[in-house]
Amino acid sequence: MNESSGYDMDMFGAAVFGPSLPKDYEPARPAHFEVERIHLAKGSVATSERRRFVERICALYPEAPVEERLDTPHNSLRLGGRDPLGLHRTGKHTLVFGEIETAVRFAQEKGNACPNYWHFSPYGFCPYGCRYCYLAGTPGVKFSPSVKIYVNLPEMLLEIDRIGRRQQKPTAFYLGKLQDSLALDPLTAYSTVLVPFFAEHPWARLTLLTKSAHVDRLLDLNHRGHSILSWSVNPPEVSAMFEENVPSIDERLEAMRRVAERGYPVRAIMMPIIPIDGWQDVYRAFTRRLLETVPIHRLTLGGICIYRSARDLMERKMGPRNLVSGHIDRAAPPAGDGRARYSRELRHEVYSLIIACARSLRPSLEIALCLEEEALWERTGLAGSMGRCNCRL
Repeated sequence: MNESSGYDMDMFGAAVFGPSLPKDYEPARPAHFEVERIHLAKGSVATSERRRFVERICALYPEAPVEERLDTPHNSLRLGGRDPLGLHRTGKHTLVFGEIETAVRFAQEKGNACPNYWHFSPYGFCPYGCRYCYLAGTPGVKFSPSVKIYVNLPEMLLEIDRIGRRQQKPTAFYLGKLQDSLALDPLTAYSTVLVPFFAEHPWARLTLLTKSAHVDRLLDLNHRGHSILSWSVNPPEVSAMFEENVPSIDERLEAMRRVAERGYPVRAIMMPIIPIDGWQDVYRAFTRRLLETVPIHRLTLGGICIYRSARDLMERKMGPRNLVSGHIDRAAPPAGDGRARYSRELRHEVYSLIIACARSLRPSLEIALCLEEEALWERTGLAGSMGRCNCRL
C-alpha cells in the first residue's frame, strides 16, 4: 500500500485506513494569493498534528498578523466593514484555518437537468478575481468571504471511504463546487494525500475543477486513472476582460498538457461562455486551439447562471451595463433554480457553434452542458449524454 494514501497493513495483512494531514513536504507561497492577515478559527489547532500543519504555513507569511479566534467557527468570522465590494476584496487577502462539519455532501440541484453528485470541501472560496464569480453570492461566502483551508481533511476522507463503500460502484466525489481545487496546493500539499487515497480506493473516484497551474505535485503520483482533472477555460480575449489575478490561459493549457502526459484523464469546462464582440470567431479559434493542444476526454459548456446576490456583486465590479448582465434575459420568468441566464435562443446559438466546431475536429468527443434545462440538451443534440457532465464519471 502507498503510505500517503492513508492505508496501512495490520499484523494480519489486512488494509487499515488511517489518513493524516500532509507531513513531509515543503510548503510554498502559491501564485496569485497575497496574504495580509491570518485567522485561526475553531478547530484549526485542536490537535498537535493540526497545529504543526498550520504553523508551517503561517511561517511563510511573517508579514501577516495571526489572530487566534479559537472559539469562533470559520463561517462566523467577521472581517469588518459593511460595503459588500470592500468586504469581498478584504476576504481575498485573508487566510482562515478551521474545520468544516459538513465537508462531504450530496448536491441538491433542482429546476435544471443537473444529475447531482457527491462533493467535498478541503478549501473554501478562492483567491482568484473573476468578475463574474458565482461563489461570492453563496451563503457560506457572502458574509465571511475569506480564503479558507480546512484542517479536518483526514475526517473527510474517512467519510468518503464510508460513502464510497456503501455505493458499491465507482462513484465520483467532486472537488471544485465551492472552491478552486488546486489554487492553494503549494501551501497544503493536499493533492499528495487525495490522489493516492483515491488511487487505492475500490469505489471512490476524484473529479476536480481548477483554474490553477499548480500541478507539480501531481506529476509523480500514482493515480491509476482514479483522479480526473478538469480546467475552467475561456478564450484569452474573454479571460483578459473578465478574469483578474488568475493564471493565464497559456499557463492552464500547459498544466493540462503536463498532467495528460502523466496519464490523468483530463476535461475542460468552458463556462461562463460570454458573447463578446466577434464571439463566434473567438470561440471557434479557441475551441480549435484547446482540442489541438490537450487530449481532453470531455468538454462541458455553460453560460452565465448566477444568483441575485452574486449578480449584485458582479455589477458593483463592472457596472450594471456590463457585457454579462447585458445579455441576461430580463423578460423571461425566473428559472426553476432561481438563477439568471441568457435567453434560451442565445444559449442555443453559442452551444451549437462550439459543439459544431468541436465535432468537426473530434467527432467522438464527449460534450455536455452544465446547469442547463433539459430542453437545451435536446435542442443541441446532447440528450443522450445527459448526466455525463463535468462533475460526474
